[in-house]
Amino acid sequence: MKTFSKYWSIFQITLINSLAYPGELVGRSLMIIPFMWIFYQLWKVTFSAAGADGGMISGLTLRDTLWYLMLAETIELGRPPIARTMSESVKDGSIAYILNKPYDFLLYQFSTAMGETIFRAMLNAVFGGLTVWWLVGAPNHPEGFLIALPAILGAWVLHFCINAMIGLSAFVVEDVSAFTWIYQKFSFIFGGMLIPLDFYPQWLQTIAKFLPFSSAIYGPSRLFVTPTAEFFISVMTLQLAWIFVLVFLLIVAYRRGLTQLTVNGG
Repeated sequence: MKTFSKYWSIFQITLINSLAYPGELVGRSLMIIPFMWIFYQLWKVTFSAAGADGGMISGLTLRDTLWYLMLAETIELGRPPIARTMSESVKDGSIAYILNKPYDFLLYQFSTAMGETIFRAMLNAVFGGLTVWWLVGAPNHPEGFLIALPAILGAWVLHFCINAMIGLSAFVVEDVSAFTWIYQKFSFIFGGMLIPLDFYPQWLQTIAKFLPFSSAIYGPSRLFVTPTAEFFISVMTLQLAWIFVLVFLLIVAYRRGLTQLTVNGG
């Protein structure tokens, strides 16, 4: 309980600190509005050009597609730049100060990441949701958000594990910007952030839906628009499997990274 209390306090402090500059927080969250406007114009033309039967493509209507993309963007835009933060701490030498603190390095990073994520995601969801509501109307299944909430939390855990492993590579290479760029592109393509995986060819869907990128973006977003018990079990099962694997790999990478870390600075 003392250990949990320590990291809960770190989470709370970070959560409060994220409100220190409300203007910057709101301004960054407003970026989702033009994104959703562009998505609306793009997919409205796509559905029209495809001559979608009953206004539906691969089981999704235009309204479903926009609400799916809103939640996908909320998940993506809400997460903090963990890998870049860890890389900067290696470059400036502050990593030595952090590692000497009486807490677990990975749990500290996780607590701060979750603290930074909450309000970012909430504001993105509010501004994005209001924009989509104005463009296409209310979601067909408003209760889908509550059903998808555990999957959203799981998505942030997956994002943390992958980004933390990228950040740990800074222990060896220092600059991780190239790895971060590659990860973002994989998320765009195989995570279904720009195009729902349902619109892909069947063989590509099969591959993409098995990867952790889809569990971090596609699964929660699709569950929001189709909140069925069967799909919920499928999404959560795959998420938990990937979380178990990635947490194990993260711990191994951290222990190996410590043996190769060269601290810069004075």
